[in-house]
Amino acid sequence: MRRKEFQIEQEEEIVSFLQGMSFGFLGTADEQGFPRVTPLNFVYSDGHFYFHGSHAGGKMDSIRRQQQVCFTVADEYALIPSYFSDPELACPATAYFKSVTAYGKAEPVEDLAEKAAVLSLFMQKLQPEGGYTLITAEDPVYRPRLKAVAVVRITPAQLTAKFKFGQNLKEDNRAGVIRGLTERGGARDAETLEMMQKFCPFHP
Repeated sequence: MRRKEFQIEQEEEIVSFLQGMSFGFLGTADEQGFPRVTPLNFVYSDGHFYFHGSHAGGKMDSIRRQQQVCFTVADEYALIPSYFSDPELACPATAYFKSVTAYGKAEPVEDLAEKAAVLSLFMQKLQPEGGYTLITAEDPVYRPRLKAVAVVRITPAQLTAKFKFGQNLKEDNRAGVIRGLTERGGARDAETLEMMQKFCPFHP
């Protein structure tokens, strides 16, 4: 059961997280009914997830058989050692992270203008410095390439978000984690402290 204190329901927080990420995991089922998880790049726009690739291959075959899919995005901020909050017990060891999971329908995009708009979003995310000709459906250079690439739209029927940053901790344990992150000064520890301040005010 997902702990209520980790659930995030504010749409702006979820959208901001998804638009800042570029990598997720697509869950489908193969022809034998076994689960298949495919890591891939994605963009999120207007409530939809999009990915692109070849028209052929395992994930496309799976989607043609069964359009109901799962898509998950996660970002691990910091590992939290047990000794940050307890000098002996191993139990408090954990990780702080954000994650979003969507269940919905995957459909190939046929409209070239929509394909062009989606691939433009990919370029803005993966190559923000520019250095390429803008993608349009009318461009004779891009038009055959837009037809050749598969773009898939996932429309979520259900979407849940979990942001774990110590919301379940008592005040003294939370203080220990804050002290440990401050003293450690790891690559994302300062960012993790900001997330703790934002999402986990002390709950008695």
